[in-house]
Parts: sequence; structure tokens; C-alpha cells
Amino acid sequence: MQIIEITDKKQLNDFVSSQKMSQFLQSWQWGEFQKKVSGIIWRIGAVEDGELKASAKLVKKQLPMGRSYFYCGRGPVFKDGVWHDAAGNMLLNEIKRLAQEESIMFLRFDPTFSVANFKYPLIKTIDVQPSKTVILDLSSSEEEILKKMHQKTRYNIRLAEKKGVKIVESGAARFEEFWQLLVSTGDRDEFNLHGRSYYQEMLKFDSNFVKLFFAESEGKLLAVSLVVFFGDMATYIHGGSANENREVMAPYALQWQMIKLAKQMNYKYYDFHGVDEVKWPGVTRFKFGFGAKQADYPGTFDLVYDQGWYNIYKMVRKVRRTF
Repeated sequence: MQIIEITDKKQLNDFVSSQKMSQFLQSWQWGEFQKKVSGIIWRIGAVEDGELKASAKLVKKQLPMGRSYFYCGRGPVFKDGVWHDAAGNMLLNEIKRLAQEESIMFLRFDPTFSVANFKYPLIKTIDVQPSKTVILDLSSSEEEILKKMHQKTRYNIRLAEKKGVKIVESGAARFEEFWQLLVSTGDRDEFNLHGRSYYQEMLKFDSNFVKLFFAESEGKLLAVSLVVFFGDMATYIHGGSANENREVMAPYALQWQMIKLAKQMNYKYYDFHGVDEVKWPGVTRFKFGFGAKQADYPGTFDLVYDQGWYNIYKMVRKVRRTF
């Protein structure tokens, strides 16, 4: 087994997308996006007999005082979704070597595999990616999916359709409308947003990877959503809804249309991307109403390379979150 730099888009995407509930954060496309919004990235893999056994896409994230860390979102990725010592140890040794070259303080990652028996000293930290989400299995017919929904959700979908809510796919040309609705939703529901340019860059993607949808009624924009399509899963990553005309139930029609589209495109799963009954009770109830099942991930962890600087970083982070 050996470590390689992955330079072939098809090789990486074939490997990552072959995993059940494929994680778009480790895709080639998302790496290209992060080059533009974050900076330097690395794509490395553990190969045996010419076959990838594990891969990791790393992003170098800058911190104050000239320090930085690596972030590996929803990774590393392993062939059957389970940590393997041989491939995993090789990957982590290579990441540590790169960290020394780049003056990296720590590796932050949020794995999909269990770390219960991990031999490395991990520090659990605040979630970057949600550790709880709800995922809808699309293998059933549309009628069966509807039947498994909460009765109120089915009612609201039909109500929205009866009131003439229309779903249209759009793109960067309507960015301002999308952005304004996203900001108002963030203010109302207390969501943290990325900067404006982050979403602008995202909408430059090929529409086969990221799609933007609008829900409209009587000429009014009532709801928006961004969905990523990769591997066997469509993932709803960002969205918003208007403060007015909420009785029309446009978000229900919008989600249902995206679910139907994902199924028509032969995706196996639809990920609502994050639930939290304490922080977002209303949004969480909304997502569970579609009959999706909860999926739990271990959380976000730091593997520290420079303990002295890491201690300073934690102190500063704690102070900043206090005020």
C-alpha cells in the first residue's frame, strides 16, 4: 500500500460516490469550490494494487497570528465506510507530514465512521457539519413516500399545490433574490450564514452538481433552496422562506418537488442536512415530517500536532464565543 496525490477527477469521484450515502464534501467539485473560497487544498489517497482504499480531501484554514489548521469535511473516506488501520494510519501519517511542512496546528475532521476504538488522541470540538441529520430513503414509490409522511406534512403539500405554488429551477442570474431571502431567514431563525461571495461562487457550479430552486405564487418569491447532487444522495444544504404568505405552505411544496426530482434522477437518498431539537425546533419538526429517518454521526474532532499553540487557540476561541 502506498500514498498518492489524487490528480484524477474521475478516480476520486468514482471512489467517493461508490460509498453508501455519498458525501459531496469529499468530491472533486467541492474541492475546486474550496480552492476559490478557502485557498489551498490537498487530495491524497491510500492505494493497494492500483485501487483506492481510502482518500482525504484537506483544506488549509487560516487562523490569526499566522497559524492554520487542516479541515477534512465528512472524511477521510474508506472503501466500505469503516476505518481500516492500514489505510487509515498511512493517511494520517501523510497528513502529519504535510502538517509539519505547512506549520499546521491540528487536523479537524467530522468522520462518518465510528471513532470509538480510535488509537489516536482526539479532542471533541464544536460541530462543523451537523452530527444529526435526517435522511429519506427514495427506494419507495412516490405514493409510498407520501404515505409515510406526517399527516400534517401531506396536507400542507396538497394545500400549497391547491394554492398554485410553482417550483422553478434557476441559477446565478437570480442571486440577489436568493440572497435576500437567505439573510432574512437567518435573522428570523438565528442561523449563521457564510459571506455573500461564498454563495455567489457556489452558484457558478455546473447545475448538474448544485441546483437552485424557487417556490413562487402569484408573482411572489416565497421559498428558496440549494441542493447538491452527488453519488447516490441529494443533499439540501441551504434554504430560506419569506416572512409573508406563510399560510401558502410554499416550503412544503418546494421540498416535495426536490424529493421527486432526486428520485426521478435515480438518487437513492435525500439528506435534509442537519436537525437539532434544541437550537432549531421548528425546522427540525418540519424535516422529520417528511418521514425521513435520523442519522447520527460521531461529531467533529481535532487531532493536535502543536499542543502549545492549540491551547492558545482554544483560549481565544472561548473568549470570542463569550462576547
